[in-house]
Amino acid sequence: MLRSLSVLVLSLLLIVGLAACGGGSDEGQDGQSAEENGGSNGTVDVAAAEKTFEQNCANCHGQNLEGRNGPKLENIGSKLSKEEILTMIKKGGGGMPGGLIRGEEAENVAAWLATME
Repeated sequence: MLRSLSVLVLSLLLIVGLAACGGGSDEGQDGQSAEENGGSNGTVDVAAAEKTFEQNCANCHGQNLEGRNGPKLENIGSKLSKEEILTMIKKGGGGMPGGLIRGEEAENVAAWLATME
């Protein structure tokens, strides 16, 4: 009886442990890799990125990325990588001040903008 119970408990622990490890794929729900999606965990929080952009960037780049005082960003992802966009956000350039957004917000906005092709 004790042996059967031990085998059952170990089996359940093994199943739970394997389930927690996931499928081993680096792809997100849309079939893109974490690098393609831009996020370190394979996802971009689009709602948060849009909100951050609206609060910090839209005055110059336009609500619809169409450009105003700053350049348009409608297809920036076909021109610059996430890393290049992030560098621009951090350091600025071409009249844009650096550091308007920082940390995870900057990473998320850069990843979101990198999807604009």
